[in-house]
Amino acid sequence: MSTPKVAPAPASAPDAPFDVERIRADFPILRQQVHGKPLVYLDSANTAQKPQAVIDAESRVYREIYANVHRGVYDLSMKAEKAFEGARHTVQRFLNAPEAREIVFLRGTTEAINLVAHTFGRQRVKPGDEILISGLEHHSNIVPWQLLCEQTGGVLKVAPITDEGEIRLDELERLLSPRTRLVSVGHVSNALGTVNPVRRIVEMAHAQGVPVLVDGAQGVPHLPVDVQALGCDFYAFSGHKAFGPSGIGALWGRASLLEAMPPFHGGGDMILSVTFEKTTYNVIPYKFEAGTPNIAGTIALGAALEYLAGIGMDRIAAYEHELLAYAHDALREVPGLRFIGTAREKAGVVSFVLEGVHPHDMGTVLDYEGVAIRTGHHCAQPVMERFRVPATARASLALYNTRGEVDALVAGLHKVREMFA
Repeated sequence: MSTPKVAPAPASAPDAPFDVERIRADFPILRQQVHGKPLVYLDSANTAQKPQAVIDAESRVYREIYANVHRGVYDLSMKAEKAFEGARHTVQRFLNAPEAREIVFLRGTTEAINLVAHTFGRQRVKPGDEILISGLEHHSNIVPWQLLCEQTGGVLKVAPITDEGEIRLDELERLLSPRTRLVSVGHVSNALGTVNPVRRIVEMAHAQGVPVLVDGAQGVPHLPVDVQALGCDFYAFSGHKAFGPSGIGALWGRASLLEAMPPFHGGGDMILSVTFEKTTYNVIPYKFEAGTPNIAGTIALGAALEYLAGIGMDRIAAYEHELLAYAHDALREVPGLRFIGTAREKAGVVSFVLEGVHPHDMGTVLDYEGVAIRTGHHCAQPVMERFRVPATARASLALYNTRGEVDALVAGLHKVREMFA
């Protein structure tokens, strides 16, 4: 059986012990039982649970300061606007973005990628021009580019991946051409957990004058993210995977690129003036934020990122690294289990199949043991096709998971084997 190799723990992680039980106490949903068993939630790559601080932040908006933003001069509206724009500054700090005006609030990673495809992409891509992605991508980083290519006559190029689940950098570099208009890659694979060498990819693309978008949906919850250090041109992430609410996320983009891009949606707040003859658009980021935004969700997203920053992303990454290594070792002892994705550097995801058992059957049996995992293609069907499997079982780890929960998963898999032997 091939065994995943886990990268060394981050050198910057402090020596102080990581108190996972104290962190678990912040997540009220984890206290419940499922089918008479303690809930073991191992599906955070799908969507993460919410700490009390986030629940309180969203609730407080509706209890104390709810009003529309950017539209009122009365006290309640100005309080809501101050908290809303405060969240924008929180995202800026969390990503180490140069300016708060480069942060655009959207529904999530999917909408952020679609925004870039429909604005930046339509401006740049002409018949025969190319968009370059990798074979590891989530559907949200495939379909928008296919739509763009269908509408413009562009061509979608795909850098292949290895048997370990790593991008073939030599092939990616070979596929870069004078016709490449954008490279779009994930920071971390949702299906396999592979941490991509984003900085190296950016260097390769920039050497040929090609901008890079990073799908950070799985990066933000698990790794320190510094967009200036990465060197990318766009970075997108979703709040619900980062312990915040659903229906909110953000796109960071270089100001010079955002200013040159046309609006994505038309309506209120994205304008400076409107007549029947002509509309003058607002400045960034408001040019891309048409209509009443998700006010409470945005403020709660800020609370989620402040919660993570308070713990320290280096400490979170170090703890999850140790837990991931423990999970790999424990699962290796399950007869008939085969890992899908054995990259040298991984974050928070163990994807596997069990001989003779469909992943959906695994998931059903595990549920009765209180263990929640995801089974299926994980919105990454090309990855499943690459590994010649219809689906995998995926256990995804987060800062609130424990070794005991990994042991519960392993015990549940032994029961699965007994049932299907």
